[in-house]
Amino acid sequence: MGDLILTTFDWVPELPRGYVRDIRVRWALEEAGLPYRVKSAPFRDRKSKHFSHQPFGQVPWLTDGDISIFESGAILLHLGERSDALMPADPHGRSEAIEWLFAALNSVEAASLPWSIFKFSGDTAETPGRKHLDEFLKARLQHMEAVLAEREWLAGSFSVADILMADVLRLVDRFDGLATYPACRDYVVRATARPSFVKAYADQMAHFAAAD
Repeated sequence: MGDLILTTFDWVPELPRGYVRDIRVRWALEEAGLPYRVKSAPFRDRKSKHFSHQPFGQVPWLTDGDISIFESGAILLHLGERSDALMPADPHGRSEAIEWLFAALNSVEAASLPWSIFKFSGDTAETPGRKHLDEFLKARLQHMEAVLAEREWLAGSFSVADILMADVLRLVDRFDGLATYPACRDYVVRATARPSFVKAYADQMAHFAAAD
């Protein structure tokens, strides 16, 4: 394994600050106590080198020696292999952490992201499509409410699954989408109270502010 280098944008508008997905990787690296450096890629002028690391022109990506990894879920899984602080050591716990990591992406974020995009845009039109998105998210949150009412963390101990799920739910909470889901909201509160998240959030905000 080599030096860990996290690449994110050099700047983003104010609205997404604090929610750019490099925060998931920063959070994991802080939880694990793994040393890393942060590099910037241009937000406004994305060149071929950027697309060679991230084929959709997004961020983040992580360089680990001669390995370059994109997509936050894949990066978290990679880091989970490097640290017991991020992944349970026993096979049962590991399997549970992995399935919940994918559930955060494929089941919950698949519902929350389209809903959040409408919220970000300020579009309040009541259309059949919008109602469908609301119901889709509601169904996912109802299932998560039942799960989180019975456990502190998804895989027994805190893991990469919680980093991903808490960050997904955190964006919903930004728009008061967890108002009727107290277990989900409490989960986000205790996850984001962890010192590693507090530092990751502050570092991301400072990174983008420095480019203003």
